[in-house]
Amino acid sequence: MNLSYLEHNWHHVLHLTGEHLQLTAVALGLALLFALPLGIVVANVRPLSLIIMLCLSVIYTIPSLALLAALIPSLHLGKRPAIVVLALYAQLTLVRNIAAALQSVDRATLEAARGIGMTNWQVFWKVRFPLGLPILLAGVRIALVTTIGLATITAWVNAGGLGSLLFDGISRNYPSQILAGAIAITALSLAFDIVLRAIEYVTPAARAQRIATARRAPAEA
Repeated sequence: MNLSYLEHNWHHVLHLTGEHLQLTAVALGLALLFALPLGIVVANVRPLSLIIMLCLSVIYTIPSLALLAALIPSLHLGKRPAIVVLALYAQLTLVRNIAAALQSVDRATLEAARGIGMTNWQVFWKVRFPLGLPILLAGVRIALVTTIGLATITAWVNAGGLGSLLFDGISRNYPSQILAGAIAITALSLAFDIVLRAIEYVTPAARAQRIATARRAPAEA
C-alpha cells in the first residue's frame, strides 16, 4: 500500500477534509431545515405523505452527476450547486426517519400527555420528540454518512473537498493520491458514524428502553 502522498501532503489532505466537512455540514443543515417540517407533515397528514414521499423518491433516483449538470446553468460552478444537490439527496432519508420517529411513539402515551392538560406543542416537544429522538438521530447519521460519501462527486463542479484528490489523482494517474483521498473519506465517515451512534445510545429514550428490556429479561426467564 503506497501512502507516500498522504505522508508528504497530510496538511493538504487535512485542509481538504475541513472543506469536505464544511460542505457536508451546510448541506445537511439546509436539508434538515426542509426535512423537519416535511417529516411532521408526513407523520400526521396521510394524503400528503404519499405525495411527498413519492416526490422525494423520484428526486433520489436522479443520477447525481446529471442533477449537478442541470444546476450549473443557473447556479454556476462551485459550492452552491453542490450544496443544493446534497441537500436534495438527504431529504428522503431524513423525512422518512423523522416521520418514523414521530409515529413510533405509543398512542396511549400521547393520550396520557393530553389528558394531563398538555397542548399539542407541548406534546410534540416534551413527549413525541424526546421519545422518537433515537430513530431521528439514526436518520441523521445515515444521511450524514451518505452525504460525506456523495460530496466527493461534487468536486466535479469545483466544490472542493476530498473528492478533488480522487479526480486529480485519476487525471494524473497517481494511485497514491487516490488512495489518500479514499482513506480520508472512509475515516471521516467512520468517525461520524461512531460519534452519532454513541449519541443515539445515551439519549434518554434509548436508556429507558434498555432499562425496560433489562427488567423484562428476568421475568421472561
